[in-house]
Amino acid sequence: MKFISHTLILGFALIVSNVWAATTSFNHYKTLTLLEGNWKLSPADEQEGGATKKEPAAKLVGTDKTAISFKVIGKGSTIQENLLPGTGKEMATMYHCDDFRNCSKIEATHYCAKQNQPELVLDPESSTSNVIVMACDMNTSPCNSVEAHVHMIRHELSQDSNQLRTTYTIYKDSKFEKDSIYHFNRK
Repeated sequence: MKFISHTLILGFALIVSNVWAATTSFNHYKTLTLLEGNWKLSPADEQEGGATKKEPAAKLVGTDKTAISFKVIGKGSTIQENLLPGTGKEMATMYHCDDFRNCSKIEATHYCAKQNQPELVLDPESSTSNVIVMACDMNTSPCNSVEAHVHMIRHELSQDSNQLRTTYTIYKDSKFEKDSIYHFNRK
């Protein structure tokens, strides 16, 4: 009898933890959908680091031109991010749940101007209701490569949902190289 009750308790705990993981992942996915729309780069005095001091981003700083856009596609199943659209360094990242009806993990592929495609997964411990952190999937070869690649993407949405700070962490030779940080305002 004791064995049966322990088995039932363990089974119930597994079901609850799976439902909790799916709910948490889907809530983070819903946060990503809040980014939908066009964003412009904030003025130069609101930027940090060197990413916006170089072309093509430098030409977009403080203008009304779209510097990043997010679009929910596939009947809500995918979020398409385009960074620096219409420039020679345009990049796309596609975010999706592993199973939209039972979302237990958010995955993404970043199509980089470095001509590689690192695959990322949600880092649930670093993500919050307004911060989404996607970390390189170390089970994939691009993330273990010595070539420069985006190793992490961090989106921080302001409480009023009108400002966005996005960080692309670059790794090279299997170690941190730099953070490319962009500050955006919703158009």
